[in-house]
Amino acid sequence: MSNLLLTNSLTRKKEIFKPINPKKISLYACGPTVYDSPHVGNARSLVVFDVLYRILKILYRSNVTYVRNITDVDDKIIDASHKNKMSIEEITNKVTNTFHENCKSLNCLKPSIEPKATEHIKGMIEMTSSLISKGYAYENQGHVYFAVNSYKDYGKLSNKNLYELKSGNRIEISNLKKNPMDFVLWKPSKNEDPGWESPWGRGRPGWHLECSVMSEKYLGKNFDIHGGGLDLIFPHHENEIAQSCCNNNTKNFANYWVHNGFVTINKEKMSKSLGNIITISEAVNKYSGQVVRLALLSAHYSQPLDWNDELLNNQQSTLNKWYNLYSEKKENTFNVDEILLDDLNTPGYIATIHQLYSDAIKGDEEKKTKFNQACKLIGLFNVSKEEWESSKKSKISVSESYISKKIEERAKAKKSGNFDLADKIRKELLSKGIMIEDQKGKTIWKIK
Repeated sequence: MSNLLLTNSLTRKKEIFKPINPKKISLYACGPTVYDSPHVGNARSLVVFDVLYRILKILYRSNVTYVRNITDVDDKIIDASHKNKMSIEEITNKVTNTFHENCKSLNCLKPSIEPKATEHIKGMIEMTSSLISKGYAYENQGHVYFAVNSYKDYGKLSNKNLYELKSGNRIEISNLKKNPMDFVLWKPSKNEDPGWESPWGRGRPGWHLECSVMSEKYLGKNFDIHGGGLDLIFPHHENEIAQSCCNNNTKNFANYWVHNGFVTINKEKMSKSLGNIITISEAVNKYSGQVVRLALLSAHYSQPLDWNDELLNNQQSTLNKWYNLYSEKKENTFNVDEILLDDLNTPGYIATIHQLYSDAIKGDEEKKTKFNQACKLIGLFNVSKEEWESSKKSKISVSESYISKKIEERAKAKKSGNFDLADKIRKELLSKGIMIEDQKGKTIWKIK
C-alpha cells in the first residue's frame, strides 16, 4: 500500500500517516453550529474531509469510522432564536435540514456517525466533574472554568505561549475567572434558554467541551485524525486538546490535525460577521453541486481559495467537457493516485484528470474507464449525462427568444461596423451562461 502523507498542524510538518490500528481508522471533523444556513467557507471543510474519508476507505478497506458532529446548543443558536422569534428546536431543525440538503448537493458521503451535542449532555457533565476533581477546573457562581495554567502544553497546537495568546486573540472577559485565558466548561442558563440540571445548577456546556466528549465516546481517548477549518485551531482545538489530555492523562488527543484554509471574497475571509457570505444553497442553485465541489478542490486544501464567477465558470466549462466521456458503468475498484496521496493534492490530481481526458477522447476504452474512475474517486460524476444536460438548461436565466433577439442585435451591430457593441452583447450572453459561435455565416448558441 502506498503511503498517505498529511500536513500535521501539530508538528507543522508533512508526515506519513501511521494509524493507531490499521483495522480501525478514526477520523473526526467539526461539523456545523446550526444557527444559520451554512456558507461556502463551511462547504470547503465538508468537501475536503469527504475526499479524505473516500481515500481512507479505499486504502483501509472501509475500516474507517468518520464522526462529524452537529452543535445544536450554543449562544449563537439562542441569539438566532430571539432574533428570528423562533424556538430553539425550530431553528436547529431548519438549519440541520438545510445542512443535510447541502451535503447531498455537494455529493458528500454520510459520516459513519453524526452525533448531536444535546444527546451527550450527561457525558459533558461527567467530564466537567472529573476535571474539577483532578484539579484542572474550578467552579465559581455556577460557571465552571478550565484552568489553562494547569496544562503545561497549552498552546502547542497554535504554536504560541500563553502571553502571545492573551495579547493576540479575543478572549471572554469575566471577573469570575482566575486567569483571563481560562475557558468555560459549563455556564448557567436563563429560565427561557436551554438548560440541564447539573451539580453547579441549571446550565449548558461550553462549545469546546462538546467535541471532546463526542469524539471520545465514538473514537476513544486517542484517535487518528481531527480536522476542521483553520479558524478552529485557536481556541477551539487548542482547548479540546487541553481538557481531553488532562482528563484522560494522555499525551495526545488526536495524532494528526488537518486544517483547511479560508475561502475568501476579494481576498477577505468569507464570514458571517463580515456579511460577505454566499450560502451553499445559493452557490449550488446558481451553478450546481458538482461545479461548486470542483471549485472547492481546485486549490490545495491548506491554501486560501478566492471565490469568484471566473473560478466557477471555469469549473462549469471543465465539467461540460468532461461529461462528453461520462460512463454509466459502475466502478468497483479504485486506485488512489500518488499525487492525491501526497497531502490531498487535488489541484495536481485535477491536472491528471485533464490529461486522462485528452488521452481517452481519442477512443481508448481502457483510458475512458480510468478517466471515469478518477472523476468518481473525488466525488464527481454523481449524476447521469442526461441529468447534467438538464440541470444546465434549468440554470439559464433567460429565454430562447431573448437569446435569439440578442444574436440578431449583435448581427446588426457587426454589419454596421459597431464591433464594440457586438462584443458587449457576446459578453452579456456569456455572463448568463450562453456561449455563441459564428459558423459558416450564421451564429449558433449553446449552454456554457
